[in-house]
Amino acid sequence: MINEGYHRNHYVPEWYQRNFMRTGQSKFHYLDLAPEERTQNGHRWTRKALLHWGPERCFVQDDLYTTRWGGIENVDIERFFFGGLDSAGKEAVSVFADYSIRDETHTSFQDFIRYLSVQKLRTPKGLAWLESMTGSVHRNITMRVLQDYQNLFGAIWTDCVWQVADASQSPTKFIVSDNPVTIYNRDCFPNSSACRFPNDPDVRLVGTHTIFPLTIEKILILTNMAWVRNPYQSATRMGPNERLMRNTIFNMMDVQTGRMLTEEEVLEINYIIKRRAHRYIAAAEQDWLYPELSLTCDHWRKLGNGYLLMPDPRHLHMGGSVVAGWDNGRSEAWGPYRHRPWEAAYEDAKREETETKALYRFQAEWSAMFGRSYRCRTHRFGRAEQLTEEWPESFERALRLDAEYLKRPGERQRRRQLMKNSKSNAV
Repeated sequence: MINEGYHRNHYVPEWYQRNFMRTGQSKFHYLDLAPEERTQNGHRWTRKALLHWGPERCFVQDDLYTTRWGGIENVDIERFFFGGLDSAGKEAVSVFADYSIRDETHTSFQDFIRYLSVQKLRTPKGLAWLESMTGSVHRNITMRVLQDYQNLFGAIWTDCVWQVADASQSPTKFIVSDNPVTIYNRDCFPNSSACRFPNDPDVRLVGTHTIFPLTIEKILILTNMAWVRNPYQSATRMGPNERLMRNTIFNMMDVQTGRMLTEEEVLEINYIIKRRAHRYIAAAEQDWLYPELSLTCDHWRKLGNGYLLMPDPRHLHMGGSVVAGWDNGRSEAWGPYRHRPWEAAYEDAKREETETKALYRFQAEWSAMFGRSYRCRTHRFGRAEQLTEEWPESFERALRLDAEYLKRPGERQRRRQLMKNSKSNAV
């Protein structure tokens, strides 16, 4: 089709932006983190950084998805590819914001994981990263690559430990950025090469968390299982299964829900979102745009060291191999890290032994730091478990085990620092 003029492309969809507005609200507080200098008639000024705009004007860029062949412009990618993606994604995001085991959850999962992966790539930052990875020199090629690799991160995220956390008890709610699928690794500081535009920490690194706000009060946090099982290893070590484009399987009953975030935790999450934004952030309240002004601690590594984004490790267990059978008599198997039986890493006794010891240690440490109460619940039996705290015998056993670990050189000092960093986050 031949087009006249330019086309405004929302790389953060309007429907998604509206999830972060209060009822009846029509405009955001929209902050430009790098306002431009402008010149007109010899007069130079810097554009206003704080704006009050509606979603129709926020997170847009002219002709971001327009392809050109000679003198012909084509906007079919925006209309048909992103249009269909957003239509299915809107429903899927709503389902996961109100997570439970039901028919809609099963049918929405594929739409949700696809939407999440494409949303990571469709922003100006994401497209710049895609161009740097593929060597693309033309937007036409970049848009083709995006469609070819629309499920690029799906397998890694499917294999993560999922938690849907809640900010309803915090006066501060979540902000939204121009990089809404936010990547955090405690050992990849904002000014490091791993985080320098257009890069983000590799999602395959064991210590990498993926943060995706679902609504103004709900957020999805994905954590690599190898990190939850063993947070004592290097956060920048590559995970056990680094293959991106592969088949995997998802256990919906292990999704953790019900975690109520404190005010400090919401501020810390908003701080991460702001620091990993490319240029723009938006919020329903102006004060929420400046979380750094209210934080107790803004040290990048200590946010992670305080277990801010960690799921409750007491809901994890070792093992995790899955065997599935189909109606046609065919069966398939996956290891704990979704290797297939013919792959060497399908069974790894040494890894199993190391992770078992580390997980028991972490579970004991968690109990000692946060007490008997679980920070969340799972759906292991098809519905949210009603058990809200550890059995007394299990808790006492955890404290005894933790006391043994505290005898190790330097462990008490490390723990004191952890408790200092996370004392405001304790449940």
